[in-house]
Amino acid sequence: GNATGHPSFVMSNSFADQTLAQIELFTKPSEYPTDVYVLPKHLDEKVARLHLDSLGVKLTELRPEQAAYIGVEVEGPYKPDHYRY
Repeated sequence: GNATGHPSFVMSNSFADQTLAQIELFTKPSEYPTDVYVLPKHLDEKVARLHLDSLGVKLTELRPEQAAYIGVEVEGPYKPDHYRY
């Protein structure tokens, strides 16, 4: 039958990651010489934010003192590049 693979939510996340990655590569070619790259955290977190409504989740923003406590910028990314979700 049709659509017997991953659920549509998983596919939506995957396609959004791929699309944002292609836009990033196209708009910033000098930052990406030919090689293999991991999706930058800020793009991965953007995809996650775009899907929150479909999960019924409301995201709150960090207060400056919270961001300072965990050592990140208020606007993210919230994990270092070496961190794998």
